[in-house]
Amino acid sequence: MDLIWTLRYDCRENFPQSLPKLLLSLKWNKLEDVAQLQALLQIWPKLLPREALELLDFNYPDQYVREYAVGCLRQMSDEELSQYLLQLVQVLKYEPFLDCALSRFLLERALGNRRIGQMLFWHLRSEVHIPAVSVQFGLILEAYCRGSVAHMKVLAKQVEALNKMKTLNSLIKLNAMKQSKAKGKDAMHTCLKQNAYREALSDLQSPLNPSVILSELHVEKCRYMDSKMKPLWIVYNNKMFGGDLVGIIFKNGDVVSPFIADLRQDMLTLQILRLMDVLWKEAGLDLRILPYGCLATGDHSGLIEAVSSSETIADIQLNSSNVAAAAAFNKDALLNWLKEYNLGEDLDRAIEEFTLSCAGYCVATYVLGIGDRHSDNIMVRKNGQLFHIDFGHILGNFKSKFGIKRERVPFILTYDFIHVIQQGKTGNTEKFGRFRQYCEEAYLILRKHGNLFITLFALMLTAGLPELTSVKDIQYLKDSLALGKSEEEALKQFKQKFDEALRESWTTKVNWMAHTVRKDYRS
Repeated sequence: MDLIWTLRYDCRENFPQSLPKLLLSLKWNKLEDVAQLQALLQIWPKLLPREALELLDFNYPDQYVREYAVGCLRQMSDEELSQYLLQLVQVLKYEPFLDCALSRFLLERALGNRRIGQMLFWHLRSEVHIPAVSVQFGLILEAYCRGSVAHMKVLAKQVEALNKMKTLNSLIKLNAMKQSKAKGKDAMHTCLKQNAYREALSDLQSPLNPSVILSELHVEKCRYMDSKMKPLWIVYNNKMFGGDLVGIIFKNGDVVSPFIADLRQDMLTLQILRLMDVLWKEAGLDLRILPYGCLATGDHSGLIEAVSSSETIADIQLNSSNVAAAAAFNKDALLNWLKEYNLGEDLDRAIEEFTLSCAGYCVATYVLGIGDRHSDNIMVRKNGQLFHIDFGHILGNFKSKFGIKRERVPFILTYDFIHVIQQGKTGNTEKFGRFRQYCEEAYLILRKHGNLFITLFALMLTAGLPELTSVKDIQYLKDSLALGKSEEEALKQFKQKFDEALRESWTTKVNWMAHTVRKDYRS
């Protein structure tokens, strides 16, 4: 470590990205060295914003270092800033003073762009109930609202709508044990037709996406879901996009029985999926990833985008079979479902969409260690695009029962998926070989950005997510990306995992069968 400090000027000239390592080598109790560092920062080349993010971690508390990092972030476009805003709000917790370079930077950019402003507002507001940050986050919120009075009215409308959703959700949960689902749905519709609900829930910008105006409730399509917290499925007629219906899901837990999956964990996972999509596209690979909208809005509450024209694998399989136990083993069900909505060349396009998106999610779910992959957590759009939902288990925290791991495969790759990829032709090695090549290429691209993924998860440690509480949790990422190995060794490891996923896919089918039987019994 002393050697790095000795070679600090060589590092500045030839390896400016080594700054984080140089800072860790510094003896912070030696005032002379600290003074030299502060002078050195004045002439140190600007790092790329992605590289500078690491300097906002708790390992770098020095004010001058953090100001240098923020200076690097100023190179970001608004689009890039929105990609990392989740982490930047979290690292505000490491700032010793409210008035700091980071809070000024975030406010400045938020006041210049309403999309950034809305994201900043909700990221802060979703944690303002936490005593340790309530004053700090509350004051930043106030500064933003005072600086943008017109936008404050838009945000106030969103808050009012969410409060109404919360009230409605509480009423439904209260009556769920006393009345049938049909009566509960009728009661929900009666509430939504009241003026107070109609006014609050109509003509507002979507908190998930300010480009979308949630104009008019489509009451008859609104419902609530069967899970414990009775999430609301709210549907709107959307005048902006040719009259297509827009759906949002409102989830709300409570202090006594919070729903297990913290929506902030879903937000983080979807953010990383979005980043993976960006990195793949930068490398010329479009794997048709669908990171749908998700936003935590308060303590155990938030919104999820309902993806249109899509169904779960479980429903596709159940609808194709008369016997629930046999549904999971029907390898033709998925391909037949795609054929139902796509004819001729459209079917070829749908199979290509499926192949690309399946490759993307195979790699992403393996790298992130996403668990609980039953057939209701994997969906397919009518255009063939496959996507995963519900990220309550990440970083290798797989479910187990009686000490036995329920999931025994690195990622989901079942024979009905392969049947679609091979266009329904057994032994179509060309199509399958191309699919495998997509997976391997995608994996190696992510591996090149391994340090960025480690940094983004490390910056979220203060969030208190259920499955990201210590540096040890991040070890899974280092192992899945094989960061201590050569590229050749890493690719060999991934190929072994790919073969394992294929070989053990029968265990996935058994799990899916049990899930489908339970689902059919409950309905």
